[in-house]
Parts: sequence; C-alpha cells; structure tokens
Amino acid sequence: MSHPLLPPIEALASATAAPQGLEVVSVCLHTHRQPNALVIALRHRGGDDVNLDDCAAFSQAMGEALEQGDLLPGAYVLEITSPGLDDSLEDDRDFRSFRGFPVRVRCREGDRETDREGSLLGRDDGNVEINQRGKIVRIPRPTVIEVRLITPEG
Repeated sequence: MSHPLLPPIEALASATAAPQGLEVVSVCLHTHRQPNALVIALRHRGGDDVNLDDCAAFSQAMGEALEQGDLLPGAYVLEITSPGLDDSLEDDRDFRSFRGFPVRVRCREGDRETDREGSLLGRDDGNVEINQRGKIVRIPRPTVIEVRLITPEG
C-alpha cells in the first residue's frame, strides 16, 4: 500500500526536476526510520546518469520546495540518488539500458513465487527474456512480479 503523502511528493519532485533536465525514477518514503527518510532517484531525461553536482543542485531545490509546501511533518532526511544495482526495472528504457546485465526475475508460478536469475535479454508485449547459462528463458509478463538488477556472481 502506498503512503498517502507520496503522490503530492512525486508531483513536487517531478516539477522540481524538469527545469534541471532531470526526471524522477522513483520516490520512496521510509517511515520506519528515525527521522523519516525520503529517497528520490533521478536520471537525465536523455537517459544519462546523474553526477554529484546534479544531485546536490536537485537536493537544494527539492529541500526548499518541500519546506514551502509543508508536505512532510516533523524531521526527515532527504536522500538523492541515481538508479543502480538492486533497483527494480520498470519501463522499456530500463530494459533497453540494462540489456546484458544480471537480473533476478520474481514470478508467480501457480500459488508460489519463484526467482530466476540470468542475463537480461529484453522484454516484449508477451515475455521477459533472460539468458540462463546459454539457454533463452521466456517468462510470461503476466506472471512477472518484479525484475531487479543484481550483483554479478564470482
């Protein structure tokens, strides 16, 4: 279940990122931390990675916007990052960008969840495709719960 503060925070983050040529990849509010942590992942609209200067500039603008909007009650920590390992792949651009990278595909098989690992080949309307030890494995998209980047073994 999504936190009720996320939609207005996501909208504010997107509006703050746009003039800087950035787009918001994800927004996560960790209310189990003391103080709460708001983690925002960014990338350039062209798909390039963000650098430390990009994160610092966005952090400054977003911090000011959050204070003006009074969206987060109490103390919080604002963390700005870029997508990377252990991130879930969401859109078509993610699947193109991380082709060949090691992934874990969590899928539903009957009444249980299973994980499959391999090198990402891509996805189409019907399947997510991975290479498992030289064999192409097609996993039907309706059964896919999540595709996540993982650290290569060895």
